[in-house]
Amino acid sequence: MRLAFDFMAPSMGWSQSASVQDADDESTGQRYRAIFISDLHLGTPGCQADALLDFMKAHPSDFLYLVGDIVDGWQLRRRWYWPQSHNDVVQKLLRRARKGCRVIFVPGNHDEFARGFIGHQFGGVEVVEDAVHRTADGRDLWITHGDHFDGVIQCAKWLAYLGDNLYEFTLKLNRHLNYIRARLGLPYWSLSAYLKHKVKKALNYVTQFEVAVAHEALRRGHQGVVCGHIHRAEMRDINGTLYCNDGDWVESRTALVEHFDGSLELLHWPAFQGDGAVAVSMAVAVIPNSGDVMPQSVTVIPDSIRDPVPRAHWIAGQARNDKEGSRNDKERPATTKKVPAMTMPSQL
Repeated sequence: MRLAFDFMAPSMGWSQSASVQDADDESTGQRYRAIFISDLHLGTPGCQADALLDFMKAHPSDFLYLVGDIVDGWQLRRRWYWPQSHNDVVQKLLRRARKGCRVIFVPGNHDEFARGFIGHQFGGVEVVEDAVHRTADGRDLWITHGDHFDGVIQCAKWLAYLGDNLYEFTLKLNRHLNYIRARLGLPYWSLSAYLKHKVKKALNYVTQFEVAVAHEALRRGHQGVVCGHIHRAEMRDINGTLYCNDGDWVESRTALVEHFDGSLELLHWPAFQGDGAVAVSMAVAVIPNSGDVMPQSVTVIPDSIRDPVPRAHWIAGQARNDKEGSRNDKERPATTKKVPAMTMPSQL
């Protein structure tokens, strides 16, 4: 596997290169203290690399966590797929590291080949098994991809490979379906998200995964956890632990961000791209009062409308103060609809 990684690295852009000018990194967009992204699945047709490039260009940060499944080694072993846009993403990550952003890579199951290089750096990108991020307000967040809590991955890997092939088939079918919908003037619709929402066993699997990850974070003495793996963006309290899943860049185009005051927010990047794109807030974890370790409230999109309605058409969140809330209301795109906030009560 190490030999495979050494072979793949140059063609994927894992080297310092000036092929894309640094001027592209200049941005007038909002800067965050930390950004968490996962499940890019570079090397597959489903990866929305262009949208990711627009998001990264619009939002610089001091920390950038790559929370697993950045490169899809499973699919690349079966069929090589590596367009220029995927190479541009890798180059963008390397330029972030070169410009002073601390880039931390936590490998997942699809890029498990990189686990053979834990403790090393590639172009300034740190490869670690897991990490702990301390927010500006003093909370410790455990960073892990989450595949170790997936019973299928651990006990029946052949079934995981079969499921991966079926998921790729669903994505391919979904691309053709949404091409027709776009011609008819209809918005993006996720077939796989719809199926997961309708199948009870899939919902039970997601719930069990979330509880297991949150429990392990609590056992380790952390106030929260950031993970990926299940392609379901979420931020909520689970038995006193803040559970955050940053989603994916195959369908949902979501990222978790930390503001400079320590508050956390789950963002969705819209389907349309370019300078006019605006990230839509999906959830906000409000900074705690003095002495508290958990956020006072977490505002989320109710499950009844989370899937399959395109998230770009909905917004859930609350302002950190009245002034900022007033400004955000003016800046939100006209296509965004407000949803009544569902706020969890104060913890601890």
